Amino acid sequence: MKHNKFIILSALLALSTATPVAAQIETGSDSLVNVAFRKVAKEDVMGGVSSVNFRKLMEKDYVSTIGNNSLAGADLQAFVAGFNGSGMWGYTDQLVLIDGVPRDANNVLPTEIEDVTFLKGAQAVVLYGSRAAKGVILITTKRGHVNDGLSIDVRANTGWNVAKSYPEYLGSAEYMTLYNEARVNDGMDPLYSATDIYNYASGVNPYRYSDVDFYSSDYIKKTYNRSDVSVDIEGGNERAKFYSNISYYRFGDYLNFGEAKNNYTDRFNVRGNVDVRLNDFITAYVNANATYYNQHRAISNQKDGDNTLDYWGCAAKWRPNRVAPLIPISYIDPNAVQPRNVIEASTNIIDGQYFLAAGQDQADYTNIFADYYAAGKSTWTSRQFQFDAGVNIDLASLLKGLSFHVLMGVDYQTSYSTSYDNKYATYIPAWSNYNGPDLILNLNAHESVDQHSGSQNVGGSANKQTITFNAHFDYNRTFADVHNVSAILVANGYQSSTAGQYHKTSNANLGLQLSYNYMKKYYADFAIAAPWSAKLPEGKRYSFSPSFTLGWNITKEKFMENNGIFDNLTLSASYSNIKTDLDISDYYMYLGAYESGGWWDWNGQSGHSCWQSKRGGNDDLAFLKRKEFSVNLHAEMLEKSLSLDASYFNSEMDGGIITATNQMPSYFKVYYPESSFLSYLNYNTDKRTGFDVAVKYKKNFGDFGFEGGVSLTHYTTEATKRDDTGYADKYQYRQGQPLDAIWGYECLGFFNDEEDIANSPEQVIGGTIRPGDLKYKDQNGDGVIDSKDQVYLAKGGWYGAPTTLGINLTFKYKNFTLFVLGTGGFGAKGVKNNSYWWVSGNGKYSAAVRDRWTPETAGTASYPRLTTESGTNNFQTSDFWLYSTSRFDLAKVQLTYDFPQSTFNKVRFVKGLSAYVSGSSLLTIAKERELLEMNVGSAPQSRFYNLGVKVSF
Repeated sequence: MKHNKFIILSALLALSTATPVAAQIETGSDSLVNVAFRKVAKEDVMGGVSSVNFRKLMEKDYVSTIGNNSLAGADLQAFVAGFNGSGMWGYTDQLVLIDGVPRDANNVLPTEIEDVTFLKGAQAVVLYGSRAAKGVILITTKRGHVNDGLSIDVRANTGWNVAKSYPEYLGSAEYMTLYNEARVNDGMDPLYSATDIYNYASGVNPYRYSDVDFYSSDYIKKTYNRSDVSVDIEGGNERAKFYSNISYYRFGDYLNFGEAKNNYTDRFNVRGNVDVRLNDFITAYVNANATYYNQHRAISNQKDGDNTLDYWGCAAKWRPNRVAPLIPISYIDPNAVQPRNVIEASTNIIDGQYFLAAGQDQADYTNIFADYYAAGKSTWTSRQFQFDAGVNIDLASLLKGLSFHVLMGVDYQTSYSTSYDNKYATYIPAWSNYNGPDLILNLNAHESVDQHSGSQNVGGSANKQTITFNAHFDYNRTFADVHNVSAILVANGYQSSTAGQYHKTSNANLGLQLSYNYMKKYYADFAIAAPWSAKLPEGKRYSFSPSFTLGWNITKEKFMENNGIFDNLTLSASYSNIKTDLDISDYYMYLGAYESGGWWDWNGQSGHSCWQSKRGGNDDLAFLKRKEFSVNLHAEMLEKSLSLDASYFNSEMDGGIITATNQMPSYFKVYYPESSFLSYLNYNTDKRTGFDVAVKYKKNFGDFGFEGGVSLTHYTTEATKRDDTGYADKYQYRQGQPLDAIWGYECLGFFNDEEDIANSPEQVIGGTIRPGDLKYKDQNGDGVIDSKDQVYLAKGGWYGAPTTLGINLTFKYKNFTLFVLGTGGFGAKGVKNNSYWWVSGNGKYSAAVRDRWTPETAGTASYPRLTTESGTNNFQTSDFWLYSTSRFDLAKVQLTYDFPQSTFNKVRFVKGLSAYVSGSSLLTIAKERELLEMNVGSAPQSRFYNLGVKVSF
């Protein structure tokens, strides 16, 4: 084995020296950038815009998926300043456009993407109208290129997800001991005897005295595989070009028993496009994509209220001593006829050795293990078809510099579920050990029969259709070689209809942009859009969104000639006022609402029916307004080897919707009969301010090449206008506080004893107060602890971490490329408020309760006393439960080897070969690392290790 490794290593070193490469890092820059409805020269972009060349990025950083509409899976905050992984410039809910059409980002694979552009500033999104007011992400897919012949790239990957951590829960004996303690704390007798606890602790018979560990190797695997393959085919000539991508991926999950071990998700898609030059002045294109997605799962019938729990949800709730899910048949008394007959009649004998067990309580008649063995299987299926086409017409024969462009798109999406639903019996064993060993003398069935119908059920069908249209006239012309004029007049709209929803999601607007620059030195830009919204009353459905930008390329000035440092130094400033209905949550909010009701006449002892007002109308309800001022700086230095982009933004969202509780007389609302004439109105104002900086450097040093980038984003939010008249004390005013403020109690520690409780303000939050409960500060000094004592605690980072850092480094030596990516988020807090931390009643005990308060541990305890009651007083949001979410992650490391061209001299149909190995989510550096890496109630976080190869033909 060592000899083979030596041969392989020697071969790689020989190949790496076969064709030395002096300059590995590409020092050029992309000359055109995708912006609203067009491409512009990079030097003419006046800030608020960042882009990533995905085709080039994938050569050194293979990304398997880009996740949801925030593109979270690609860690693009390491390349794009102003983007924090959740949104841009403090806003979320950005509009995602794929090839100009609103689509879900998770329906395009990284292998299909040419580039991604982030339109952060208001001036950059104004032409897209209302729906784009919180930013736009433009995803452009690959297209064919003119080349000598057909080009084919095949990429294959396989990798393994490895769980970072699992929650730690107490075993049965420890749980029972501490549950007894909780009962004593509540003034009750212990539930479990010392003998019971001994039997569960001994492990002699884990089937009678269960100790179920959801995270043991009996039920989950250490790793699961993800594999994918994609084929890119492109070619063409001056007349026609085409591109096609065929992709497939499949991955499993951690579960390793029953039907669940067959869980998988797979996806197959075909994407293609054709560009055709019809004549000297007309070009046309067609884009199409078809996606087939399946998610196969074992059926769970476990419920938490109205919610269905999967395995991980049950793992956070199922106590270890409830019931052993499987019991060996060998425990049945050989002389007991009844259980033998029961087993013989069952069709669900697992591995020929185990029957499905149940407990005495109704809640234990079924469990997730029995479901996954016997309840059946289901498959959720999604089908998407996307089609768009466009025409570009050069109208220079009519007016020099004039062109016309039109796009029409239609997308269909359908989904449904198919399942095979089985009924199954579980059995409650009657144990005895009258002859010494534990034996089962009787089995009581929960269900009388096992039923496998074999019939496929179909349900949960849904469908969605999106129709997109935009058309625009473009004008670009230079006069006297110094006056550069451009303009665009656009009509844009889309409409999405979803089955079961009466109203369609719509966005429609007209837009005009006029741009001028003198010798690419002085820039002036004016844009205006006319958005329309059906959510507003007649007369308020149209508005105008203006934007103004001024720019100055300082390096074009004579005093900057031959400066020796700056190749480009551009400063710009923008002001925009964009109207949007994004935060208007429903239709008809401007109308008054009435419903049938009545009241009881106590004097006449009779009832009266009437129509009662539930809401007043407001014909002045209007768009919200994003008012934004930004300053942007772009610099390129040292022969463009060093670049810097920086932005400052001050953005205000004005006119947030509230109910006019305090803006109208109090008699506009009565509580009996319950009636209200209070209307919705525009009132709240939110402010976001911050800056972003991106620095990039690239340089070649002989056989070595280096490229690095650092991005930094910092923002703050403030509720600058709120109706705070409902709060008696100023410290509870929301105005002036962050938008992501966490509100709660200031904790003073634990109550030491009954005397401490008697001498403290009365806590009426809930439950009986006893020693070991949390004690809170009386903020208003009224002698009572209630909701009036809640204060601002910390920022929650709901729009992304307040400060985001990204680092990407590329090292090249000959044919080797090492890529390293790191991301960080700082300045926010989280609350330990899930079931792992807030344990009460009959809840499952986590390892956190080991540090509980007792009279003996009063000086060192970090957890409240245990209780079988609700624990309402302790389980409130307070600074006791806060933790820091600040972290830095080594998000990606990839080593790539590009085989030299001389390798393929005898295999001429192969044009290139690359092999790479990578790891993702490798390391987290954080004070609360263990907490940040632990998922409760959902599948564990994973590290991913990947092997890949790319072959070009």
